[in-house]
Amino acid sequence: MATPATPAVARTAGPLDGLRLESSGPPGPADGLIAEHLRLLGAETDGGCGSRLTVIGGDIGGVTARSTWGETATDEATVQAATGIMAIHGRRDGAPRGLAVDYVATATGVLAVQGLLAGLLARARGGNVAQVEVSAERAGLLVVSQYLAAAGAEEGEAVELLAGGPPFTSADGIVFELEALDPGVWASFWRTLEAPEESIRRGWRPFQFRYATACAPFPRTLHDAVRASSWERIRYAAEMSGADVCPLRSLAERAAEYDGAAPWELNSYDEAYVPGRSADALPLTGFTVLEAGRRIQAPLAAHLLGLLGAEVIRIEPPGGDPLRGMPPACSGVSARWLALNRGKKAVEVDIKSAADRERLREVAADADVFLHNWAPGTAARLGLDRERLALANPALVYAYTSGWADRLPQAPMGTDFMVQARTGVGEAVRPADEPPAPSLMTLLDVLGGLLGAEAILAGLLLRERTGRGVRVDSSLLGAADVLTAPHRARAAQGLDPRKPAGFRRPLRTADGWIAPADLSAAPYDIGELSTDQALERLHDRGLAAVPVVTDLADLLSCGPINRDAYGAPAVPGPWSFA
Repeated sequence: MATPATPAVARTAGPLDGLRLESSGPPGPADGLIAEHLRLLGAETDGGCGSRLTVIGGDIGGVTARSTWGETATDEATVQAATGIMAIHGRRDGAPRGLAVDYVATATGVLAVQGLLAGLLARARGGNVAQVEVSAERAGLLVVSQYLAAAGAEEGEAVELLAGGPPFTSADGIVFELEALDPGVWASFWRTLEAPEESIRRGWRPFQFRYATACAPFPRTLHDAVRASSWERIRYAAEMSGADVCPLRSLAERAAEYDGAAPWELNSYDEAYVPGRSADALPLTGFTVLEAGRRIQAPLAAHLLGLLGAEVIRIEPPGGDPLRGMPPACSGVSARWLALNRGKKAVEVDIKSAADRERLREVAADADVFLHNWAPGTAARLGLDRERLALANPALVYAYTSGWADRLPQAPMGTDFMVQARTGVGEAVRPADEPPAPSLMTLLDVLGGLLGAEAILAGLLLRERTGRGVRVDSSLLGAADVLTAPHRARAAQGLDPRKPAGFRRPLRTADGWIAPADLSAAPYDIGELSTDQALERLHDRGLAAVPVVTDLADLLSCGPINRDAYGAPAVPGPWSFA
């Protein structure tokens, strides 16, 4: 596969250098994002905008990506309603709520770029992919796949799906997020603030599971404890306990410090790689991905590469990934875990053992991609950084998905909700008449995983075209900046970055909820009508609207979702190649 060599100094390069982008057709869900990402990857753009984007040039030929809203949805509001996103995001508040950011369109754009890169990679290896299509409805189902899996499990949730959760507010008015990954840290923090012991005990489990359930119905007395404490005292409690706290920052603050960096970084090295040839149906057939990931970001990135045909080998600790047992389960395996890891092979490795680390280096010598999301500095300390692995495999695509990409000094813990708080996402996701609050839906972990897969595909294509090994870096910070780009741009111009009051707020009917399209939204008196009657009234007026899916189980009985070997709901890949 590759000849051993000493790692050389890295230099930046673009996998689409020498290629050009041509656009045509009516507007699609994320034309601007797709064109911008392709430009950042080196393509020359024609400045146009359309739902059909073709990358052509060189000896690769051309691959066209097409994005659509889908069969039911017509815009961001309706796709959020139809795929369960409004229901999940609204759990913290006890009723469906629309995200005021264009989350599904953003995911659709990243997936379309992934499809283009995969198609170009396939063509470079002798395949004949000419077209890839992504619908926003498929993208919406993918981003909530863990929640769908839990809804279709054979047992119930570990905690109740009731309203409640962070952020918290101090006595002096500081709104902040809290992170504690250990029950001892959690208890120590609250004891310092003199919260009741019973509330501390009862609060840990819903707080711990908020990443999975998108709500945290812990006792109200915990909110009371911080409201009785100054910000100085809260910071002291965090420092003494090992917890982390982060005040909610505004979009204007993020705009003022924004460094203009791309959402990922690619660096190629002066080491040889001999391109392979393949004409298989799936673009990544024949590639091997070695994944040492935890939670969502890195496992999702590897899962997407597996859906594109790669063989994914997952590195797990002795005894296996403890998240395999996270409830609810299907046939004894966590449904959420399966949503991110089904189909992967597993190798148990004790990275604290020198012998096991050497075994891991031997496995990496035969891989195309090594992917991890360990804490900063861990890989170098263990001798599993890019420089060490490249000694045996110079052509490796070494991928790191992090929280902050080392771009912000004194950054808090790099977890989803802390990054949301620090980057203004909490302000962007809610309209002007709602107080800023990070969504308890794992927005950035999921989008970060999508961007990680996009970066890896760019790295594989760069390696294929240049014959050099590549390092790629992506982050939750990059995901936040991509998601909030339009809002941050308005803030930088001194304009109000938030959407107006009531934006994307569903309308209550006598038996459910409906979501008007963004351009059809207005106050309507439909509370006494059934959902069907309300939809008929709006449609008669030429207005677009759809029912809001409030029970995720309803999505499992129709559409593309099937069941895996464990009986767990499985969302298929979002791309169609031709």
